[in-house]
Amino acid sequence: MQDVVDQYGVLLVFANVLALSLGLPVPAMPTLILVGAGLALQPEAMWLPLLGVLAVSVAASLIGDSVWFFAGRRYGNRTLQSLCRLSLSRDTCMKRTERFYGRFGIRVLSVAKFIPGLSMVSVPLAGAMQARLPLFLRYDGLGAALWAALGLGLGVIFSRQVETVLDALSQLGTGAGVVIGLALAAYVAWRWWRRRALLRSLESARIEPVELEALRRAGQSPVVFDIRAPGFREVDPYVIPGAVFADERELGGILATYPREGKVVIYCACPDEVSAAWMAGRLRAAGFRDVLPLRGGIDAWRAQGYGVEPLTG
Repeated sequence: MQDVVDQYGVLLVFANVLALSLGLPVPAMPTLILVGAGLALQPEAMWLPLLGVLAVSVAASLIGDSVWFFAGRRYGNRTLQSLCRLSLSRDTCMKRTERFYGRFGIRVLSVAKFIPGLSMVSVPLAGAMQARLPLFLRYDGLGAALWAALGLGLGVIFSRQVETVLDALSQLGTGAGVVIGLALAAYVAWRWWRRRALLRSLESARIEPVELEALRRAGQSPVVFDIRAPGFREVDPYVIPGAVFADERELGGILATYPREGKVVIYCACPDEVSAAWMAGRLRAAGFRDVLPLRGGIDAWRAQGYGVEPLTG
């Protein structure tokens, strides 16, 4: 292990952290722990090399994050949707980011790397909301430093245990790598299968934009709930005509305001309308008889050429 850290440690950290920040599904924390443990086992002073690795990790993170920050600034919501599709938890990463960013603003970048999926979307969201570059670099750099310091620190603290595990794996030879690879592949396949099963179960329980427009033209417009968080409404400050903002966490207010017999349509900012489908399920369980997510959300509505109206107030 020592030879690997001495020869390739800094390069591995840079490449691994850069790939992660660019959106590739590669873990970087194990690399930081490994390098931290290797430096802790060196006979000479380790603090200066540790600071060097920390600086390299922060630089790699800022480089990758800056790519998405400027992509978000230029392409807005399209970048957010594309990035969520890289996530194994894309049905939750958008909604989680909506809530955190709506509450804390750009300061969320200082802790985003500790919350799965949050960093991936909060960085381009900061760009889409036209955050100032110095503020972005300050909070994103702070978050990258804290995250990398945690990984390196864990490696230093548990260096002996890390060495023992690596020695055991080395005795297993290539078989250990095969087992680890198969376990990772099985995990990814399970997540993919679970998501596909969920989407298949939701496939028939949606309304098309053309159907919603037909109801509106016939004077039978349903209640339309926009469940995007405030941050995403600022990125895309338009709504389907007549839409009402709603928060799925405040179901009591909805139940007290709207009759359960009427038709309800819901849209969100998440890929595949999973959050909208989840809220529809909650409303049905509460007694609403006809609740459907809008397939494709407001983006599909626009793509059909139907009008939107600007946010007011």
